[in-house]
Amino acid sequence: MSSDHTPAQSRGIKITVAVVVAFILVVVASFVHRINQPRAMTPTEMLANGTVLLQTPRDLGDFELVDHRGEPFTPERLEGHWTLVFFGFTHCPDICPTTMAFLNQFMQQLEGTEADDTEVVMVSVDPARDTPEQLAEYVPFFNPAFIGVTGEFLDVHRFATALNTPFRKVPLDDGNYTVDHGGNVMVINPRGDYHAFFRTPLDMARMKTTYRAMRVLWDR
Repeated sequence: MSSDHTPAQSRGIKITVAVVVAFILVVVASFVHRINQPRAMTPTEMLANGTVLLQTPRDLGDFELVDHRGEPFTPERLEGHWTLVFFGFTHCPDICPTTMAFLNQFMQQLEGTEADDTEVVMVSVDPARDTPEQLAEYVPFFNPAFIGVTGEFLDVHRFATALNTPFRKVPLDDGNYTVDHGGNVMVINPRGDYHAFFRTPLDMARMKTTYRAMRVLWDR
């Protein structure tokens, strides 16, 4: 007996194979799409991943600082987008350049609207030395879009206190000084309120996941 298929049978087999392959491709594409989508996380899950979500976002009140271009930095500058705030200073030997470089890498990994409506701000905890001109030489080195902020000491101190970020001047043996400060990164939501913070040590994958998750919760 001959095992050859008739033309009609061959066409049927080809159609069946094509349908099965198409179905598999759709399933795989759907799976890949789902795993690439941000998912909602509970505050407990976020905490386990190094992100503290405030139960109630906090109004930062009025403040008037100045950015590295000499422009006023007021509450209005924090509205309409997400802001990541890091407190550091240009004479910092280790944690500040490391964190700024990390934030640059973080921004490069964001996609679409995540990148478009996220700003990074470094607020100086050493306003005596960190003039707008000094910040203009330092902050854009890490990313031209980053914003450096300084101001009168009391104004900076009040802003840092509103974001639970203490700092203090520490004298050095040579007569100079350094500044002790934390390495957490604060999150300001599009209303301009203190929303959350990423705890040190910062982890790229976890920070990216929890940042996306808090945005999903916000958009609901």
